[in-house]
Amino acid sequence: MSQQRSYNKTPSTIKQQIALLRERGCEISDTEYAERCLTNINYYRLAHYFSPFKESKGRYKKGTTFEDGMRLYEFDRQLRRLILTFLEEIEIYFRAVVSNFHAMKYGALGYLNASTYDSRHNHASLLSRIERLMELNESEDFVKHHKNKYGGVMPVWAAMELFSFGNITYFYIDMKEADQKELSAKYFDLNYRVVEDHLLCLSDLRNACAHYTRLYKNPFPMTPKGQPDSTLKSYLEVAKDLYPDKDKWEEEFDTALAELVRRYKMEGRMDGYGF
Repeated sequence: MSQQRSYNKTPSTIKQQIALLRERGCEISDTEYAERCLTNINYYRLAHYFSPFKESKGRYKKGTTFEDGMRLYEFDRQLRRLILTFLEEIEIYFRAVVSNFHAMKYGALGYLNASTYDSRHNHASLLSRIERLMELNESEDFVKHHKNKYGGVMPVWAAMELFSFGNITYFYIDMKEADQKELSAKYFDLNYRVVEDHLLCLSDLRNACAHYTRLYKNPFPMTPKGQPDSTLKSYLEVAKDLYPDKDKWEEEFDTALAELVRRYKMEGRMDGYGF
């Protein structure tokens, strides 16, 4: 209750929000457009994208327009969508190589045996997680099939279709060190510890994109191995390291990113992403 009493900010109407932006020096020539944007997008969320245009005492730099902030917001949104598209391919590829590797070495149901993992592995937790994932996805045809025909027992390649990026990451981390080394060398030509580090980083990147987190001037929790910092650029270098087709990454991702930069006139602001 004491915390509630100490909080004294009051909510503002859309018109009051627009008045505040103007008062602070943001030029708004199209009031209807601004009202529409602030109705569809929380003012608090947009404030993060307008902040790079501020100078001292909370005022906006001379000449700052509402469109400037919205262009940065839209670029960030489209960039998250682009990144998710390529992270999806990495996730599906990693599911395939890990499940195939494990199945060929330990059999279709070897993943249900605690002896196929490192000693740090919490097998009860894995089995509980798989059971929970099956419950959450019980309407999926392949889950119904394995429940009806095999009593809910799934081969590793089917079980992994239920896994999130984070689930796959920790499955890899829990594998035997020798298996990690063999898999990493065969499919990524990277040290197994680097692959582990990169997967953890990409899990953070995927979560940020999937939950609409601002990427602009928002560093990630950890600096990836082999990278100078924790900016988005470093995380994209990590994604390229694990992407199955490096030529395709350069041809499609790099080209799409360059087009986004051109379309939203972001050439002078890419330092906010580490470029």
